[in-house]
Amino acid sequence: ALLQMGAAVTVTNQRDQAGETVGDLHVQPGPLQATIVGGAQIPCLIDEVPILAVVATQAEGATEIRDAAELRVKESDRLALMADGLRAMGAEVRELTDGLVITGPTPLHGATLDAAQDHRIAMSFAVAGLIAKGETLITGAEAVDTSFPGFVSALRSLGADVETA
Repeated sequence: ALLQMGAAVTVTNQRDQAGETVGDLHVQPGPLQATIVGGAQIPCLIDEVPILAVVATQAEGATEIRDAAELRVKESDRLALMADGLRAMGAEVRELTDGLVITGPTPLHGATLDAAQDHRIAMSFAVAGLIAKGETLITGAEAVDTSFPGFVSALRSLGADVETA
């Protein structure tokens, strides 16, 4: 999906880990173009849709995420939470029954967001907060430890100013 958007991403050290293909990503900054993500792509990136929605706020044009209705019945309604949270940060987001349409690029601003104890939502909101102007407060973010116990430390190691309660 990132390559479709024109992202300069190179994968090295590609390997199999626990039945999944993993690799090291090398990413260069640059302009992104809107795209349509759906169909057969969705099962391969269903858990990445929240962070893809954040990326879409910075792409030129309207990015459509379709065929992702399953996200309404994960740990939370991830489509609704991402739509509400990104709109609170100033993004133009239209919620669909099976996805989102996000028009960008949009400069985001800090906001108070509720991650509803959903680890993927909390991490996506944290990344959105890194590119937003002003402070972002995320409630219900404790669930991050479910999938990435070192997330806050990783952000800090990259120079992010992150506080936890």
